[in-house]
Amino acid sequence: MKFTGNEGALKAWFLAAIRKLIACWLVCAWLLAGVTGASASSVLPGTEPSLWFEADRPTVQAQQAVQFLLTAADEGLEPHHYQAPDLHLAVTRAGAGPALTSAEQTQLDNALTQAMQHYLSDLSLGRVNPQQIKANFAAPAGPTTDIAAWLRTAVREQRLSRAVAQLATQAPMAVPLRQALAHYRALADHPAWQSPLPALPGRKLDAGQAWNGLSLLAQRLQALGDLTAGTPVPERLEGELLAALMRFQERHGLSPDGVLGRRTLQQLNVPPAQRAEQIALTLERLRWTPLRQASRMVVVNVPEFMLRAYEVQNGKINVKLTMKVIVGKALDTRTPLFDEEMRFIEFSPYWNVPPSIARQETVPHLRADPGYLARQGMEFVAAGGQVVTTLAPEHLDAVLSGAWRIRQRPGPKNALGDIKFVFPNNDNIYLHHTPSPGLFERDRRDFSHGCIRVQDPVALANFVLQDDPDWPEERIRAAMSSGQSSTLRLAQPVTVLIAYSTVVVKAGRVFFYPDLYGHDQLLAKALREHAAALIP
Repeated sequence: MKFTGNEGALKAWFLAAIRKLIACWLVCAWLLAGVTGASASSVLPGTEPSLWFEADRPTVQAQQAVQFLLTAADEGLEPHHYQAPDLHLAVTRAGAGPALTSAEQTQLDNALTQAMQHYLSDLSLGRVNPQQIKANFAAPAGPTTDIAAWLRTAVREQRLSRAVAQLATQAPMAVPLRQALAHYRALADHPAWQSPLPALPGRKLDAGQAWNGLSLLAQRLQALGDLTAGTPVPERLEGELLAALMRFQERHGLSPDGVLGRRTLQQLNVPPAQRAEQIALTLERLRWTPLRQASRMVVVNVPEFMLRAYEVQNGKINVKLTMKVIVGKALDTRTPLFDEEMRFIEFSPYWNVPPSIARQETVPHLRADPGYLARQGMEFVAAGGQVVTTLAPEHLDAVLSGAWRIRQRPGPKNALGDIKFVFPNNDNIYLHHTPSPGLFERDRRDFSHGCIRVQDPVALANFVLQDDPDWPEERIRAAMSSGQSSTLRLAQPVTVLIAYSTVVVKAGRVFFYPDLYGHDQLLAKALREHAAALIP
């Protein structure tokens, strides 16, 4: 089941929160009472006893369930949130010690059931409402509409281990991210990070220069997998060490120029434990980021400044297209996160200047330079729809009052370029081309007012229209260059997802990107609050 809209999402997450609170209360009540002193009155009404017991002893699947809870950290979760150590001790004692009474067995059975339901909910749906952290996604669908029934079926069919493993790996990148999480956690006490890198001889270290920190640099790059173990350390920054530094830069959203400057040094000094936390946050995001909700999708990853268009076939993602994008400025015009369906393509579009941009930028510019109107191909549109191409103070006043608007005609200077991809949304965000393609060469590409500029609009249009024989590439290019605005309604809408992931696995390599909008910080704070709420 997939809820849509804010109301449905909030409802789903409210119900999930209630389930988790009930689960936590039951486990805590059981622990406070103690297995030996539990009474039948604490059994949850309506639950089925002996899910985890057979002949008065815990089953193999009970042991498996406890192991899942104990190893929850492997998934970026917290074992103590599910009372894992206490349940492990109780199940072990129940298996090796005197048989439990009926009431004690039922109490332990219920406690383990509720802990597993809590764990499965966290594993499949995540722990926080994405809307808490500025991600306006529809509430994700879990393994089923009823986690309790899903769990009972998996246990009774004796496929719990396989079923939970499938659940844990359902999100894209989940498997390599779990491996990366284990790797970076293992590096927490690595000697390469026990002492800081020495100061650079100047503002930067260029290729061919000597530095007393090269040996420690080589240690870190070897530990991170960018430099082959056992590679001799040169006296200067050159050879394999230089190539490894460039690989490190590429993996951390930096220009791979081989120059060890302030930004590269800053990334080299990030401790592995901090990277592990970044990976754990990414695993949490993947649980409620709807990356498989449609058979064909266009996904923009904001911190990476990249767009991918792909098809989902038999549960597998096949990337058909990858390109650079420009997103909203981190300071004041951030691109929002949401998912919607692309329904229109506008060829040779007009650009209707948003009122905020008109007030803050365009009108002041026109007052200072009246010729700007004609040079930029702009015009006024009055309240009745009539077009006015002359500039007068009263026209600017009408724009400021909201009675008139400014628009830019199709042409080489149009801010939207020659094509616009429309997926109706409350924030008026869309994908479009740009007359300033040079900005795509920058490493950091947050320059827009919120909308997303795409590097290769023809390739994107080909992907969107691939099943429409009436729109071959030649016709697409002709419509883009016609100078006459036209709108095409898509016969098959395509889902567009604006997502946020500061860790991405590509071709087996782990890439890290800056927390551009601070959303990782918001998520970390929300998870701390979630953990605090679980304390009885």
